[in-house]
Formats: sequence, C-alpha cells, structure tokens
Amino acid sequence: MKISGECFCGQVSYSINGPLQDARSCHCSRCRKAFSSQASAYALVDPENFRWETGEDLLTLFQNQHGFGLKFCSLCGSTLCGVFQGIVHGITLGCVNGDPDVEIGRHIYVGSKAGWEVMPQNVLQFEEAAPIDA
Repeated sequence: MKISGECFCGQVSYSINGPLQDARSCHCSRCRKAFSSQASAYALVDPENFRWETGEDLLTLFQNQHGFGLKFCSLCGSTLCGVFQGIVHGITLGCVNGDPDVEIGRHIYVGSKAGWEVMPQNVLQFEEAAPIDA
C-alpha cells in the first residue's frame, strides 16, 4: 500500500511505501502547541519506506537537545513529520491524503489535556505515556 501526503499549500509532498504503525494522539501541552490543536495525531513509519517527493528544500526543522524534532513547510507552516537525529520516524496524520488504513489506538498524556477538551467515550487513554506493552 502506497501512502501519500502533503502540506496545506501543496509545495511539499511525500510518499510511504508501507504501512503506518502505532497511531496515537498525544494531549500534552507541547503537542498542543506544536500541532496548533487539542492534540497530535501521529503514526510511526519505517524510515526505509519514507521518501520526500517534492519541496524537501522548503522544509524547516525544529529539533530539541535530545535529537527529537519536527519538520514543517516554511511556506504554509504545516507540520509534516517527526524526526529523531535527522531521520524521519513518523508522520502527522492530518497531512495524509486519503485513507491511510490506520486507527488511533491510544490517547496519551490525557492527564494534562486542555481543560476545554472533552475526550471521546470508549477510547484507550493513559494519564501519561502508555506502558510499553499497550
């Protein structure tokens, strides 16, 4: 299954030749700021299967001191992927085209969610990070 995605202005695009894995939504204050939303929607990818198709030179990187970061379009600001030490390890689900055949399996850091957010019923939730076996 080939998956594609692009930023809001369409100048940056990517393809993934393989499945998305471990989709989750994080409700911590840092993700709310990074994604300009109540939470993130994110799935892991095999870096070997990920490829920038257009506009890679338009990407801007924000990276913390631990090597984790986000790449976003310098024109429209869309956050497209997460990186670890410069290597893409996951993508933001909001920029995926079509149905990527994945479901958010868990909601993490709901203990620090925004006071105005109402969590949906019957979703797997964790006050902080999910246990490794979740």
